Amino acid sequence: MKRVLHISKYYFPFIGGVEQVAKDAVRALQGKFEQKVLCFAHDNNEHENIVDDVEVIRCKCQCKIFSQSISFEMASKFKDLLVSFKPDYIIFHYPNPFFARFLLRYIPKETKLIIYWHLDIIRQKILGRIFHSQNIALLKRADKIIATSPNYVEYSKYLSQYKSKCVVIPNCIDEKRLAATPKAQELADKIRKENAGKTICLSVGRLVPYKGYNNLIKSAQKLDDHYTFYIVGDGEQKKSLIRQSKNCPSIKFLGKLTDDELKAYYIAADIFCFSSITKNEAFGIALAEAMYCGLPAVTYTILGSGVNFVSINGETGLEVPNKNVTAYANAIKELAENEQERKAFGNNAHTRVVENFLFGQFKESLTRVMAEQ
Repeated sequence: MKRVLHISKYYFPFIGGVEQVAKDAVRALQGKFEQKVLCFAHDNNEHENIVDDVEVIRCKCQCKIFSQSISFEMASKFKDLLVSFKPDYIIFHYPNPFFARFLLRYIPKETKLIIYWHLDIIRQKILGRIFHSQNIALLKRADKIIATSPNYVEYSKYLSQYKSKCVVIPNCIDEKRLAATPKAQELADKIRKENAGKTICLSVGRLVPYKGYNNLIKSAQKLDDHYTFYIVGDGEQKKSLIRQSKNCPSIKFLGKLTDDELKAYYIAADIFCFSSITKNEAFGIALAEAMYCGLPAVTYTILGSGVNFVSINGETGLEVPNKNVTAYANAIKELAENEQERKAFGNNAHTRVVENFLFGQFKESLTRVMAEQ
């Protein structure tokens, strides 16, 4: 049985977009390859362990530069694994620019390198310039590059240069996690009763700048009290967003929720507000989850992002010019006042996810990519 070494920033039980995809990739290849995972320890008290019958080697970090982890232990463990595990394939989840230096230096010529390119480095412009040449070298060395949407391949200044190596494998959602339970349905009924006569707008995501919540609040402030906006998640902007919305009682911050609680809000909601504004939002797992639950989406146009690949304007929801808070508010109002359109978009949204973004399609696509190497 051939061997695959997955290299991710962090790994389960740490939950993040890249980490979820890394876990899905391991699940997809189980039984077909011998696998190990190399990653940073999110908590330096973590140590090597087993997740889903796969060994996960977690390495302590010394520091972070531009939000990127530095671990000398990870470099040492990588060299050891090249000798002891002898991987036939390495699946490297990017961005992880500091570790990419060690990868390029030590990877054997005969080892196949598959780059899982989640996103370009955008916000940290200095970091992007520092690692520009290294990124080119990394993509030249790659045997295959996986992107999560055709939009990203087309508009990424890096992937667009290596289209012949690129294959699109959309991220997937866990439909079992979203299955309605009696507890979730009971809570959903309660939420609807509390908002009788109102349109329930839901947003889910980390409270960070690229998610565009400050714009969502401005849009909510343009609408009357016939709307309730629930924002699920936590993050660095929480205090400032609460301050911004203090004069808008229709906006309610829920923090982190349990699975049953999140399902209840998906069930109860009428519209999903996905307000991300930059390519840092490369795909949108929460968007796909909401669509699976039959919610029409309101999104911004983000050139090169997979957001506008996941939700299709005029088919699964409405898309408006980026950061145009008036147009965003008007789109919400249009869906709220047109039940037939809202339900049609919601049905289309569910169908789109079922046909494109479930684990079965993800597993089939990744397995095929590995078989072709």
